[in-house]
Amino acid sequence: MDTMTLWTYSLIAGAVVILIVAALLIMLIAAANRVDKHASAIWEAGKSIAGNTVSIWMLGVTNRVAGEILEGAKSINARATSIDNTIAALADALGPRR
Repeated sequence: MDTMTLWTYSLIAGAVVILIVAALLIMLIAAANRVDKHASAIWEAGKSIAGNTVSIWMLGVTNRVAGEILEGAKSINARATSIDNTIAALADALGPRR
């Protein structure tokens, strides 16, 4: 083989390697873009989930306050019943109205 043939084969081999590397680089960029697109979709879904569940932590406070309101309502009911019974007993003690 002469020198010119070796140079020709070397240039052809170099061109093939460059083409393969370019194709692999293009595939790598396409894969990175797909990953980026899916990561953006996951980020948006996560923000939506966070927005929809932000008030769940407040349910404990709501339940505690609702329990306090219920206790207050029971107390009011007991006192109203006591007042009603007192008025009824007083009416019975005074006798029928004329």
